[in-house]
Amino acid sequence: MGTTRLGPSTQIASTKVPRITAIFWVIKVLSTGMGETAADYVDKRFNPIIPVLIAASILIAALLWQLKASKYRPKNYWLAVVMVSVFGTMIADAAHVALGIPYCISTPIFTVVLAALFATWYATEKSLSVHSIINTRRELFYWSVVMATFALGTAVGDLTAVTFKWGFFTSGIIFAVAIAIPGIACKFFGLNSVIAFWSAYVITRPLGASFADWMGVSPQRGGLGWGTGSVTIGLTIIIVILVLSLPRLDSNQ
Repeated sequence: MGTTRLGPSTQIASTKVPRITAIFWVIKVLSTGMGETAADYVDKRFNPIIPVLIAASILIAALLWQLKASKYRPKNYWLAVVMVSVFGTMIADAAHVALGIPYCISTPIFTVVLAALFATWYATEKSLSVHSIINTRRELFYWSVVMATFALGTAVGDLTAVTFKWGFFTSGIIFAVAIAIPGIACKFFGLNSVIAFWSAYVITRPLGASFADWMGVSPQRGGLGWGTGSVTIGLTIIIVILVLSLPRLDSNQ
């Protein structure tokens, strides 16, 4: 595995992904929460096939827009991330609801899928570093892995909150602690930075989704009862504001 550090000074100018900064992680967590509540909102109000088809269509369009860009552009990139979040949540939920696959089964299945994608990516490109996303093939590997991390993270979050009955808030706290471990291990104990990044990236999914579910679901389910629709709108507004502010923050790229 490559050992590229996560600092902004090592960012390749032509890379198709953003610098790994604090705001990157903030928007990533918010997008996972927004995807969770958005998917839950539409799934409970429409025939599940229709939302999946619509989300898939928008996702394909967003990815094509992202792939067409010659370099990282905040609007292109984060729209793709948000749509991966929505669609990934729908796929993971469909595996449980429509196919009846328990979370304790879907979690290891998605883990194997993610591991296979990482192995194929590394065997082909000899690096899993996000700082080397400089051509279409590497970017396709990147987005395939991102999709798998969302599906896996959704399954893991529901596994702890529902199957293990830890609840959404408790699960969120656990994942908030867990996401700090890769960074600490990288900084103080020499963990490979690429491994640290992808470990934290996977955890952002259940972290954001757990807190978003906690805010959206009813008190009877251990939540605040704000409603999935309201939480989706609120998170979307925050994400849009942050993404629109990124060009100034990324002006040195």
